[in-house]
Amino acid sequence: MKITVRGSTVVVPAEETPRLRLWNANPDLVVPRFHTPSVYFFRRGAGEGEEAGRYFDAERMRRALAEALVPFYPMAGRLARDEDGRVEIDCNAEGVLFVEADAPDGTVDDFGDFAPTMDLKRLIPAVDFTGGISSYPLLVVQVNHECHSVIFLTREEQSRTCRRSRAQRVR
Repeated sequence: MKITVRGSTVVVPAEETPRLRLWNANPDLVVPRFHTPSVYFFRRGAGEGEEAGRYFDAERMRRALAEALVPFYPMAGRLARDEDGRVEIDCNAEGVLFVEADAPDGTVDDFGDFAPTMDLKRLIPAVDFTGGISSYPLLVVQVNHECHSVIFLTREEQSRTCRRSRAQRVR
């Protein structure tokens, strides 16, 4: 399956958010630093004409993400180290990466039982981890368009603060 990136942008909170650093619990300090991918498939409902063309609006998604980052402001931050070297979340509102892509030759049905395959892995946004923990976003969102659905993917840093709010954000 071929994925073509249309573009990417950094989405920051829609309003001013607190600038602070959040302490990570001890269990969060011993797990490796990585993003956990999540994949959500949304099929287009029955509809024709102009309504079908408005099935998914990426700009609306970006605006909604910016608004959601106000109460969930830690997700717009970066990891950092305190003076003792302990990893913490720097709530600096640098934003999340939003990627819009096309998967023109694939459909949701191509993934069968959604077992981990190379095609499924290609849908997940790539993150460059070579710059250190303060250089990459805590959340990366990619939206893949294809002919009958939208595939919404996230890569999320696995700190305790992030895990606590995941269930609320996905709603």
